[in-house]
Amino acid sequence: MTASVHPLPELVSFLDSLPEPHILCDRSYRILAANAAYRANCGRPEDLIGRKCYEVSHRYPVPCDQAGESCPLARSLISGQRERVVHLHHTSSGESYENIELSPVRDAQGEIAYFIEKLEPLPVARGFADDKGLIGRSQAFRAMLELVARVAPSEATVLLQGESGTGKELAAKAIHDASRRADRPFVAVDCSGLTETLFESELFGHEKGAFTGANTRKIGLVEAASGGTLFLDEMGDIPLTMQVKLLRLLETGTYRRVGSTELIRADIRLISATHRPLKTLVENGQFRQDLFYRVNAFPIGLPPLRNRRDDIPLLAEVLLGRVAPERKLRIAPEALASLVAYDYPGNVRELRNILERASLLCDGDTIMPNHLPDELLQPAATAMDDDLTRGNLPAAPALTPETAAPSDEEIAAALRNHTGSRKALATRLGISERTLYRRIKGLEAEEGN
Repeated sequence: MTASVHPLPELVSFLDSLPEPHILCDRSYRILAANAAYRANCGRPEDLIGRKCYEVSHRYPVPCDQAGESCPLARSLISGQRERVVHLHHTSSGESYENIELSPVRDAQGEIAYFIEKLEPLPVARGFADDKGLIGRSQAFRAMLELVARVAPSEATVLLQGESGTGKELAAKAIHDASRRADRPFVAVDCSGLTETLFESELFGHEKGAFTGANTRKIGLVEAASGGTLFLDEMGDIPLTMQVKLLRLLETGTYRRVGSTELIRADIRLISATHRPLKTLVENGQFRQDLFYRVNAFPIGLPPLRNRRDDIPLLAEVLLGRVAPERKLRIAPEALASLVAYDYPGNVRELRNILERASLLCDGDTIMPNHLPDELLQPAATAMDDDLTRGNLPAAPALTPETAAPSDEEIAAALRNHTGSRKALATRLGISERTLYRRIKGLEAEEGN
């Protein structure tokens, strides 16, 4: 059906009464009404009516789903239900991440006639260089951010999984800041830095005289986080004996200080993080299965930096401002190209270290390629060739045009001698990275037989 361009005045009046930004759209993406809050939040409030919602919000010439994003209107037409997404919108104050909630409105025949779209700012993330919150625009970043936005308002236990340096504590803080506990404490605990003897005392506190050296009563970190969020970083490093006590806390919501018989009720929201595969640790008997199911209620994977290269220029600008705040440094295009091409085994933390070193080496106002580490300036294969020239590594068999596809023996020899990335090794062998992985898998299968 085709919806009327003149919606019920009662519906328009209802939108005007709402404090949050709302618009009314038809099935063709046309904006039919916008309340005062939306107009104040919009960059061009004077000519909204009749324009397409994607044109106003994104400045796209086509609907979101045709521009590589998830379109809540298109999804609602299929599902017939309310849909929620996180989008980067143009607003009166610049680009901003927004929680979008779109609800269908049906006519007397039960067909969808209109859509009401509600916008809520998501201040914990930025799509531009800013010193606050999570930074990114890439698809992998947005997928992670949508999970953060969905789980934050709830009380669900969250498990953040990702390589070291991907920003798990920042993500945990973003969840806390977007939750109902935002005005209460956020307490972070590095579990890898706690010995088994210290873990219980640090987490639950102790009474005076509970053990040698306990000269006063001490509250634990669970009590310090009361009403707020407790973030347990490197959850996979918690000793098995202590996992039992943590499980009891999660199951009963109570704990005891060391040396006390008094039960204390905990009022915390738990977020945990690990770079270790907890499922594998469970299978190996290194992590309790029952605890795993408790902390894994809502898992969120944090993408490595190599999977969000589009975000590197933004991150580099922000990190430069942090490591050299008194200087207005910029990055030369050729240096930025090297930064974007690098794989970052240490992720964002490694990028920060690279930029801090570069800022110390730079005497001017522009980071140049010569200020970057050697591994960023030349392909790993070239670096390996230099090592071979110096006699540091035995040479792999040379490939000729007639033997462009390396043999299994040549790949095995190259693997033994290679210290760089698989991508660099594939380049050296003259084959694609996908082919290299397939050949390696075949070699491993032969070794297993």
